[in-house]
Parts: sequence; structure tokens; C-alpha cells
Amino acid sequence: MTTPPAPTLAEVEAALHRSQDRLAAAVAVLAPAELTGPSYDAGWTVADVLSHLGSGAAIADLSLEAGLGRRGAPEFEELDAIWTAWNAKPPQDQAADAVVANAAFLDRLVGLDDAQRAGFAVDMFNGRQDLLGLLQLRLSEHAVHTWDVLVARDPAVRLTPDATVALLSGLPELVSRAGQRSEVPLRVAVTTTEPGAAFVLEADGDGPRLLPGAAPDVPARVTLPAEAFIRLVYGRLDDAHADAVDVDGCRLDDLRAVFPGF
Repeated sequence: MTTPPAPTLAEVEAALHRSQDRLAAAVAVLAPAELTGPSYDAGWTVADVLSHLGSGAAIADLSLEAGLGRRGAPEFEELDAIWTAWNAKPPQDQAADAVVANAAFLDRLVGLDDAQRAGFAVDMFNGRQDLLGLLQLRLSEHAVHTWDVLVARDPAVRLTPDATVALLSGLPELVSRAGQRSEVPLRVAVTTTEPGAAFVLEADGDGPRLLPGAAPDVPARVTLPAEAFIRLVYGRLDDAHADAVDVDGCRLDDLRAVFPGF
């Protein structure tokens, strides 16, 4: 089984547009009581999640401008002011404005010419990124938090196939950055379906590592849909949303402990 291919810029941009369409359709039918009801994120209402997506779009705008050489990379004070402004909005405005802000960011992307796309570079928390790197970060945030909103209404909803394919190859970097140290040493062969891919997940006192490729000699094994594996890494694979997950030689709870979510 081959490792997942890296997505192209066009694929990630298209997935972002479809994720925005999904979010906009969901927001359009949310009742006021649903906006102030719980999302999947512990302690956050649906409106809180939408506020986070809206502020994220505003921050992505700043990073886009910086990557085009029109300004410096955003500083913490700017980010904090954006979060404060979005948090102060009433729930219905958080929802409506989040859809508008995300659409505006995508419109700016459409307006970039080939030279701007090729020359793009911006310093971010995870290093210097080209336009593909910026959009992969935005897609991961947008697609996963859109799921947080949708699953509050429909427990059977899953990450979309295009977002899943676009995010799968970036999991090794995310695992090393977001995963936690494990008190229980783990070495687990991970096999995904839809699409098929293979990894080896290691975790110990030094932290977690995700190595692309099959390892037939590893006794502990997990087989699961690729979108479920992404949700595991994002701390979103509780028992109610872990159908089609097959674990042998290890405990799913030990894997969840490595990925508490963010």
C-alpha cells in the first residue's frame, strides 16, 4: 500500500470552496436555539465554533496579505484584537458573519494570478509556508470545525471525501506538533480506507511520531476509514463516532490519550 500523495494547490482550494458551501448550507437552517446549543467542542456553542471560523478567516486574510508582500506577518496583538471582536458579537451575527468572512477570503484567492501564487511565502507558527501550506492549514481548520457544527445536528455526518484526501498526507507533521507524550509506549500499524494508506504510529515519553508506509511486523494494528483517522488525530473519535474502526493488539483509549484534541 502506497503512502498518501500530497494534494495539489488546486485540489486544496477546491476542497475549501466545497467546505464553505457545506458550512453555508448548514448555517442557513440553524435555529437560534441550535446556535446557542452545544457543538462537538467541549464548552463551545455552535455559535462559538462559527465565531472561531470567522476570526480564522480574518487571520487568514492577514496571512494572505503578508505572503503577497503587502504587509508583515500578523502579530499576536492583531490576532487578539480579532478574537476579541468576534467573541463580542451576538450568536446570530457570529454565524452570519462567519459565512461572509470565509466567502470573502475565498474570493481573494480566486483573484490571485499565477505569479502571485508562485511567489507566495509567509512566516507562520509552523514555519515558512507557500500558498499550498497556508490553504492546507485553513482547510484543516475549516473542514474539522464545520464537522463540529454539523455533527451537533446529525450524529452520522463525517468529514467530506475531498477534505479527507487533502488532509491525509499532512498528518505526520500534525501528529508531531499536536500529539501528546504517552505513558504507555505504543507502536501501531495504521491502515486507512477511502482512501487506502498505511502508517506506523509510535508514541512514548518523547512524544508521538507518524511514519508513512506499511509495517507488517508490528503486532498492534488499527484499521479505520481515513476520515476517522483524521478525526482521531484531532481528538474527535469518541465511541459514538467511531464506527468501522477495528483495533487489535492495543486499546483505542490509549490512542485517544495521545490526541486529546484542539
